Amino acid sequence: MKRWYEKSVIYQIYPMSFKDSNHDGMGDIHGIISKLDYFVELGVDVLWLSPIYVSPMDDNGYDIADYYQINPMFGTMGDFKLLLKTAHQKNLKIIMDLVVNHTSDEHIWFMDAINQPDSPYRDYYIFRENANNTPPTNQGSFFGGSAWDLTPDQKHFYFHLFSKKQPDLNWKNEHLRQEIYTMINYWLDLGVDGFRMDVIDLIGKDIEKGIIGNGPKLHDYLKEMYHACFKGRKVITVGETGGVTPEIAILYTKEDSEELDMVFQFQHIALDQEPHRDKWHLKKLDLKDLKRVLSKWQIALYQKGWNSLYWSNHDQPRIVSRWGDDGEYRIQSAKMFGALLHMMQGTPFVYQGEEIGMTNLKMHDLKDLRDVEAINMYHEKMKVWDESRVWDALNAKGRDNARTPMQWDDSIYAGFSDQKPWLNVNPNKDFINVKESINDPKSIFSFYQKLIKMRKECPTIVYGSYELIEEEHEQMFCYKRKYQNQEILVMANVSKEVVKYPYHLASYQLILSNEISENEDEFGPYEVRIYHKEG
Repeated sequence: MKRWYEKSVIYQIYPMSFKDSNHDGMGDIHGIISKLDYFVELGVDVLWLSPIYVSPMDDNGYDIADYYQINPMFGTMGDFKLLLKTAHQKNLKIIMDLVVNHTSDEHIWFMDAINQPDSPYRDYYIFRENANNTPPTNQGSFFGGSAWDLTPDQKHFYFHLFSKKQPDLNWKNEHLRQEIYTMINYWLDLGVDGFRMDVIDLIGKDIEKGIIGNGPKLHDYLKEMYHACFKGRKVITVGETGGVTPEIAILYTKEDSEELDMVFQFQHIALDQEPHRDKWHLKKLDLKDLKRVLSKWQIALYQKGWNSLYWSNHDQPRIVSRWGDDGEYRIQSAKMFGALLHMMQGTPFVYQGEEIGMTNLKMHDLKDLRDVEAINMYHEKMKVWDESRVWDALNAKGRDNARTPMQWDDSIYAGFSDQKPWLNVNPNKDFINVKESINDPKSIFSFYQKLIKMRKECPTIVYGSYELIEEEHEQMFCYKRKYQNQEILVMANVSKEVVKYPYHLASYQLILSNEISENEDEFGPYEVRIYHKEG
């Protein structure tokens, strides 16, 4: 069965940094509404909004204090309804972030749980008695330190896999689960077209057994959620599943799974860190590893499950700086990574600014950091590393990199706002911006338009089989997609060297490239070509 989202392209909006309409240096809902025609021109189908719910913003909205209300910094419920209505009129779907592994510690459930010993919400969270001021387990938080923190009265520990202001919910409690399902249905009834589910593979955790991701009850919970919320609705569910393998992804996303439509997997984005160390222990990417991992997913899920395709998002640095070249070959490498991704099977995600080749922002001052993970990391690593190593890691992998304001034009605050933004604008907005790109037929934006259009028009890209060519080549990433009597051939030089690569191309027609090569057997720095063949 062919499903609508298989040929769709999803664009992630980070609302704080997208467009400010009310002159406070913070992006908002009316800012998004003002740019809906931009998405139509780009060709995407679905807009994913990072959280816009009421939140104290300890983790930029992923710490939700009220699941039913819009954060006033972004606007009102009336503004959100207008966004839904206007987007739908332009054939754009809106999906929201669903954050149900944890809440804010300022959510009424948690506040009642710690203030009232007999609170019915006590079991909505994970508490353990404080026996000897020692955390009940040695589980660490993803943001550094222990995953256990003391309640204000010091009598209990509560569990938090992220910030200490993000207590984890106890999904073993049936009343909690029903509250979550009621909330999901509220937004779906309002007209929301689905959800990207934040760290959803953590809700089945079993702390006593040391199981965090993909716990024994996870599939039961997802099936229960499907039947309570999604069955019979034409909506999309995208599960962020950091520890997922292809085998588990098939269980989530196979056609009759009644769980998720697609997953976000993390295996490829862990390839530039030292094995079994945290992400700050940097390692140079080995292209052979990248080919092996992406190809494994392409082959394993073929006709069995469905995957998301992405390089960057609000949690990841920008791909052109990470694995491309954000200097001399920025345009070539941005196009090359775009082509490599969009020609694979799965639903591609474009992270805001990726389509114009936005880059990481170099930071060297603690006061410029905004991300709770980065600030925690700075203080923790300064105890053991010298400062230059700390900043090298933060500038390579810090999440603030992807969160700098969208670069609309070359004005002082990049057309994002007329006031100083909440996070510094990248100075390269002078030459990297939408205004510069949108009417240039050779721009990255124009290249992304072509990639997105090809997916809609070419069934081979959506449904074709996948075959990797020359797995051991250290610079070239080449693969074929085949469907019925059509073939797509993608050939990319993932390096800044000129590469000799003879390949029999007489029967192929070149349909898109980022360079004009005089020699068919030679690939320039970051050159990519897409060929087509009949029969």
